[in-house]
Amino acid sequence: MAIKKKSPAKASVTSVSTVPVKTAADSKKPAKRAKKGTVLSSKLSFKGRIFNVYTEKVQEPNGTVNVRQLIRHNGSIVILAVDASTNTKDPDVILIRQYRHAAGQFLLELPAGRIEVGEKPLAAAKREMIEETGFRAKKWTLLTKYYASPGFLGEWMQIYLAENITPGQAQPEGDEDIEIVRLPLSAAMALVATNQIHDGKTLIGLSLFAAAHAKGR
Repeated sequence: MAIKKKSPAKASVTSVSTVPVKTAADSKKPAKRAKKGTVLSSKLSFKGRIFNVYTEKVQEPNGTVNVRQLIRHNGSIVILAVDASTNTKDPDVILIRQYRHAAGQFLLELPAGRIEVGEKPLAAAKREMIEETGFRAKKWTLLTKYYASPGFLGEWMQIYLAENITPGQAQPEGDEDIEIVRLPLSAAMALVATNQIHDGKTLIGLSLFAAAHAKGR
C-alpha cells in the first residue's frame, strides 16, 4: 500500500511596517545661528598711527557673550611683481629684504604696505611698488585676499600680481631700509621648501603663483 507523503506546510509571512520612534534628542532641533556676532559695547583702548585696539563685548552667533580685544586696521596690499621677459618658464620675482623689529630679524618678503584712508586697493598697490622697488607694471591681477590673523586682527590683505614690469627709482619712506632681491621663481620656491622664508604673505603669494604657473595659467 503506497503511503502519500505530506508536503511541508508553507510558513506564513507577515509584513511589519516599522515606524521611527522620535526620541527627546530628535525633537530638539539645533537653533539657527546668526550669520555674525552682535556688538553689545565697544571701547577704544589704544589709538595708534597705523591701527587701533578696541575692547568689545560681543554676542557670538551661538548666543554666548564674550569680551574680545581686537586690532582694527584699514587693510594692506601685497605685490607679486613678475618679469617673464627673459624666461617665460622660470620668470623672475621681485622680493625685498628688510629688518622686522617684531620678528627680531631680517625677512625676505614680497613688497607690501597699508591702504590709506579713502585709497583704492589697486592704487595702493601701484604706489607701494614704486615706493619700495621703483618698478611699475602694465598688467595687474588680484590673486587673492585673506585675513592675516582673524583671531584678533580685522585686517584684509590683498595680493596683486604685477606683470610686464619696468624698473625705476625706488622712493622708500624715511623709516624704511630696503634691499631689492630679484630671484627666479624656482629659486624662490626652493627657499620656501627649505623653510628660509618666514613671512606669511610671501608664502601665500609665491605658492599661489607657482601653482598657477605650473598649470600654464
